[in-house]
Amino acid sequence: MNRAAAYLVTLYTAVGDRFENRKDRGATAVEYGLMVGLIAVVIIIAVTALGGQLRTLFTSVTTGIGGTVPTT
Repeated sequence: MNRAAAYLVTLYTAVGDRFENRKDRGATAVEYGLMVGLIAVVIIIAVTALGGQLRTLFTSVTTGIGGTVPTT
């Protein structure tokens, strides 16, 4: 009977540790997802705010290297 009890306690501990680690991984994945989303929003806002200046910069670089600027 002692072997069976020891086996069950060991099994319970192993399964408990396995599920405990999964909770942490899930929270970490959610946090990384939120960070990636926030970074994407910041990039979109920056490109929108600086769009005109970026277009002017790329146009001057293209002209400087002898390329043609598309008209859109």
